Amino acid sequence: MSAIVSIRDLTKTYQSGYEALKGVTLDIEEGEIIALLGPNGAGKTTLISTICGIVTPSSGTITVGGHDVVTGYRGARSLIGLVPQELTLDSFETPMNTCRLSRGLFGKKRDDAYIEKVLRQLSLWDKKDSKIIALSGGMKRRVLIAKALVHEPRVLFLDEPTAGVDVELRKEMWEVVRTLREDGVTIILTTHYIEEAEAIADRIGVIAKGEVLLVQKTGDLMSQMGKKQLRIELVSPAKSLPDAVADRAVELVDDGRALIYTYDTTKERTGITALLNDLQSAGLQMADLTTHESSLEEIFVDLVKETA
Repeated sequence: MSAIVSIRDLTKTYQSGYEALKGVTLDIEEGEIIALLGPNGAGKTTLISTICGIVTPSSGTITVGGHDVVTGYRGARSLIGLVPQELTLDSFETPMNTCRLSRGLFGKKRDDAYIEKVLRQLSLWDKKDSKIIALSGGMKRRVLIAKALVHEPRVLFLDEPTAGVDVELRKEMWEVVRTLREDGVTIILTTHYIEEAEAIADRIGVIAKGEVLLVQKTGDLMSQMGKKQLRIELVSPAKSLPDAVADRAVELVDDGRALIYTYDTTKERTGITALLNDLQSAGLQMADLTTHESSLEEIFVDLVKETA
C-alpha cells in the first residue's frame, strides 16, 4: 500500500515555548485503521490538528494525497474528514440539513442520494428530520461522523470518537469504523480506550511528550512486546527459590505461596516442562497453574513509563 498521509520531521512549538510535537515522522497507508495512543498532553490532538490545517507547524512537512497541508491547503483539506472530540453541532438543526450544509461548504454539488447513503450507513436515516437536540449522545456522535463524510473524503480523523459513549454504543461505533474502512476510507483515531485500539486498529502508534515512540502492526506489537506468565500456586509456602531454578525468570510472590514464571511465547521452547520437573524434584508441591498474557494496556503503560 502507498502512504496517503506522509509526515516528515514535524515540530510544533507554541509562543510560550512549549514543544507539543518533536520531530514526528510517520506514514499512514491508504485504507488502514491506525490508532494513536498516548496520555493527556502527549500531542495526539495537536498532531491531528496540524495535519488538518487547524494548527500551523513550526517546521517539517505534511502531505495528504500528495498535497502539502500548508502550500496546497485546499487540495489537502478536501481529502480530509474530521470528527472532533467536542460535539460541535447546531442543536436545532436536523442531520439532513447539517450534512447538506457541510457538503456545500466543501464546494460539492447538492446530492441528497449520497447523503442518504451516508445516513443509512450510520443508522441515522430514520432520524434525518429530527432536531439534533433530541438525539442521544451516541446518535450525535454519528451525526458528527456523517457531517465529516458527506464531502467524500479519503481520510477520516476521529478524535476520541467514543468519549462519553456507553460500552454497547462503543462497540456499534467500532462496526461503523470497520465498514468505512471496507469502503476504502483511511481512518486515524485517537483514543483513551486501549481495548478500542486493540479491537479495530491495523496499526498502533504510541505518542508521549510530543514524540512517536513506535508504530507497529497490532498483532506484531502484542507478540513482540507482550509477556506471558505462568502462575504456580504452591500447596505449602516456600522460603526461597530452589537452586535449580534460581537462574530462570522465576519470582517468588505472595509470601512464598506462589511462583511467577515469565516466558516468551514466540520461542520454540517455553521451558515450562523443565521448570515444572525441577520444581517437583526440589520437593515443591503445586496446587494450581494459571497463565496470563500482557494486554495492550500493560504494554502501553510500560512504554510511557520509559519516557517519564
